[in-house]
Formats: sequence, structure tokens, C-alpha cells
Amino acid sequence: MLEASVSPSAELDVLVIGGGVTGAGIALDAVTRGLSTAVVEAQDWAQGTSSRSSKLVHGGLRYLQMLDFELVHEALTERDLLLRDLAPHLVRPVPFLYPLEHRVWERAYVGAGIAMYDILATLTPGRRPMPFHRHLSKNQMEAKFPDLAHDAAVGAVQYWDASVDDARLVATLIRTAASYGAHAASRTQVVSLTQGATGAVNGAVLVDLETGKEITVRARSVVNATGVWTEETEALAGSEGGLRVLASKGVHLVVPRERIRGHAGLILQTEKSVLFVIPWSRYWIIGTTDTPWSLDPTHPVATSTDIDYVLDHANAVLAHPLTREDIIGTYAGLRPLLQPGTKAGTSSAKVSREHTVASPTPGLTVIAGGKLTTYRIMAKDAVDFAIGQRSAALPSITHQIPLTGAVGLRAVQRQARTWGKRYGWAPPLLDHLLHRYGANLAEIVELCDADPTLAQPLEHAAAYLRAEVHYAVSHEGALHLEDVLAHRTRLVYEVADRGTEAAEEVAAVVGPLLGWDASDAEREIRAWQSRIEAERHAEEAPDDEAAERARLTTQDVAAMQPLRN
Repeated sequence: MLEASVSPSAELDVLVIGGGVTGAGIALDAVTRGLSTAVVEAQDWAQGTSSRSSKLVHGGLRYLQMLDFELVHEALTERDLLLRDLAPHLVRPVPFLYPLEHRVWERAYVGAGIAMYDILATLTPGRRPMPFHRHLSKNQMEAKFPDLAHDAAVGAVQYWDASVDDARLVATLIRTAASYGAHAASRTQVVSLTQGATGAVNGAVLVDLETGKEITVRARSVVNATGVWTEETEALAGSEGGLRVLASKGVHLVVPRERIRGHAGLILQTEKSVLFVIPWSRYWIIGTTDTPWSLDPTHPVATSTDIDYVLDHANAVLAHPLTREDIIGTYAGLRPLLQPGTKAGTSSAKVSREHTVASPTPGLTVIAGGKLTTYRIMAKDAVDFAIGQRSAALPSITHQIPLTGAVGLRAVQRQARTWGKRYGWAPPLLDHLLHRYGANLAEIVELCDADPTLAQPLEHAAAYLRAEVHYAVSHEGALHLEDVLAHRTRLVYEVADRGTEAAEEVAAVVGPLLGWDASDAEREIRAWQSRIEAERHAEEAPDDEAAERARLTTQDVAAMQPLRN
């Protein structure tokens, strides 16, 4: 917890509440300006929206339809910055096909739009990391995506965007911020905001959910970056002002890569939203939905209705329709949709097309809205707003700060061949490791050198090494079995059993690192099995209310954990 590194009598420059991509980005932005910084998260890092996205780093073609060229340019600039400089190991180019149903007018219309997309990406100086779009005939389209139904399109336009493992991006941001001196504590809940005699927020009371210990932290600026929990966190200050956020649920399905023959992703227009078929690792991610969510934001889940909706729309263009038996995993995330205007009492606000920064009460900065791709811009705006005039002397430099794993990447890519021969790692496994860890793969190798058994794959999840499980605790802050299976790895939806068969072996690796005894390990395994069973029942429910009741039949892992001193 923070007390180990922050004296209760000390005053931080910035305390960030929320450990999603926005909060993690803010922590990195603040600490690299030379500000003493801490970031806290009530659950695991990225446990909410930031581990449940479409995993795209993109400019947003739909904004071109709204003629919002500035926003698209901003997002494309951030996409290319991540690809080229900040996180080239984590973020990878992905080709997409935009199928065309009409030969002439639609090809001209869509082609012009995607050409503008490419042009906006070239407006920023520097080497362009993406190819330009190209038009495909029907035969060329079918060669790129053999499993597209023969009558689904007369041709396509191919363009490029990028993808990322969203939870790994957040963990990498947190680790990078910590490497520059930021204090970071997960499973640490803010229970109240402290205020001085003038009513200005000057810190927070935190509770370590692992031990039950309470600590008061003082801070010159407190930043609320809690996404769909924004209004709940604002309320801790007792102010009536603030931002209004509504949640919209987006559901994704995961199917094995071999189930659909294709060498590019698909983007499809539906009557309600955009549907993506995204090549991601060894899988396809298919989504998303867009439905209002008014229940507890902690555990959104896919319902039977959601699954049918996504399957129906995907099957409308696939030559070999998918069935429920093809689905190995699902996940649901909540988009924090910023509502027009702010509540009465908000003193000031900075508004962009996608996000807003405001101050409902002195000392408290709130940021809401936005998307994964533009997290760095959101972070910059939030810190600028929080520190006010000091931002002129302490400007953001995160556009020049590569994330951990990016520095030395090319050298490690060459060294990896030797490591692969030493431990018998095949090229696909080496690619997997370099994509996840970049130059930090050297740290994985150090673990394997010290204990060669860690160089072996998991028995029931051969895509991951035992060393990766160890690393999740020793280097990436995992505190529970759930953290490893759901966020450090993605076994929660990458294998049909959702990690239940690997749970015992994973617990055996991480247990000694976390000080577990046999009963602790059994409790963690049982908690994971119970969660998966509850989520499977939820997927059979017809609506959100019934699905939530099914999901809440099991306790959160933190609630099942006995408090430790």
C-alpha cells in the first residue's frame, strides 16, 4: 500500500483516483513533469472498462461521417505515436476491409472517406508507420477474406489501423510511471475526500482492501479518473457540481482464429453501431453492442440476447455461420458516455469532442469521456488543468517518453533467437513474448535462468510460460489468481475452460510469491471457478437484470480474502 512509500505527513503534488488507462496515463504524465504522484485503484489495474474494449488503437472512421476532422487527426496522431515511438511492442498494425455492396457510388464515397483518413494521418511530421489504403476487386477481397460470404460484397476498400492488449497497455503505463517515481497501489479504495477549512479538497482517506488498514494521504491536487464511477467519486467531496456520465454496454465474442478464414479484419455498419471482426493474437474478437446500462457498474456481463445480436450480424456476412459452440469467451465493458453540460456548481471546464475536464470543487479535478487511443491527450489535459499556471513551466513530455519495454526493443528482438534455442521456444512463442514484454523479455529470461522450470508452458494453457505467471506477481503487481488469469494473461476468454483447468498450476507458481498457504490457494481457485460458473449462467440470461443476478451469486475475490496484517 502507499504507506510503505509515502509518509502520512507528506503532501503529494497529485493523487490520481482510478487505475484504468486514463488514470494510468495521468500518473505517468504527472510524474514525468517532476510532480510527486500517486495513483490508486479499488480493484485490479484495468479491471473495468480498460480491459474490456475492442482492443483497437484507431482514429475512428465514424467521426469522419460527422466531419470531425480535428478529432480524427488527433486520434491518428496518437495511434502513430504509439506504433512508432511509445509502445511499438504492444501496438501492432492491422489491415481492415470495408466491404462494399455497390460498385460505383459506394466505392467512390467510402474510398474518398478512407483517403481522407489516410491524409489526416500524414499531417503530423515523421515517418508514417502505416500503408495507405487500396481498393480491392471482389476476387482480391475474397483472397484476403475467404470466409466472407460470396454475395456479401462486390469488393472492398482495405485500410490500416492498429490493435493492442488493453490491460497490458494499462499495466505497462503503471509500471512506467512507477519507474519514474510514482507510487501505485491497487486494491486500495478511496472512502472519503478530505477538505480544508475553505472547503478545498486536499487529500483522501484510503483503505487497503487486502489488510483493512486505513491511511490519509494529503495532496495539492486530486484527480478523479474513475470512468463510469465518476459521479460516485465526485460525491465524496460533498459537492453538487461535477460531470455527468452514463454507461453504455459493449459486448464482444472471442472465437478461435482457425474458425474464420481471413487475413484482415472487417468493419461492418449495423442499424445500431459498428461491428468489427478483429484478428487479435490467436483469435477473432467480434463486437460490439451499444446498449444503456443502469445497474451496478462493477460486473457487466454478456446476456443471451447480446450474444445472439453479435452472432446474427456477423453471420450475415460469413460464408460459414458461427454457432454458440464456436465461442470460447465473451466480455462486456461499459463506455463512460459524457452527458451534455455539467451540473450546477462546476466552477470551470475544458471540453473536447470526446472528453471533458472540470473542477466541481477547488482541489478536485474530474476527467470523463474519451477513448483508449487518446489516453495520452486526456492525461495531458487533466494534469494541465489540475496544476493550473504551473503547467507553463512544467509542460507534458509524454510524447517523448517510451513505455517500459520499448527502449532496446530491436536489440532484444535479435537476442530472442538465442533465448529461443536455449529453451526450445518456437517462433510463434517468441513473437508472443516480444509482443507482450518487448525489451523486458530479458527479465523473463532471467527468471528462467534462475529456475528452468519456469521456461516451460502451462500444462493447460500452452500459449503462456510459467515464467509469465511468476512475472505477473514479481514485476506486474498481481495480488490474486483473478488478476493473473483475467488481466496479466487473458485466459478468461482465450481458452474454452476460461482458465479453470490452469488455475491450480498458476496458483502453485504465484502462491509462494504472495505468501499463500494451502487454504489460501484453495480459496483463490474456488473463487475463480465460482466467478466463471456465475458468468456462464449470466450468458444464458435474457436481459441485464437477470444476468446481473446470476453474476452476483458469487462474491468478489477481495471480499472472500481474509484480511492480513
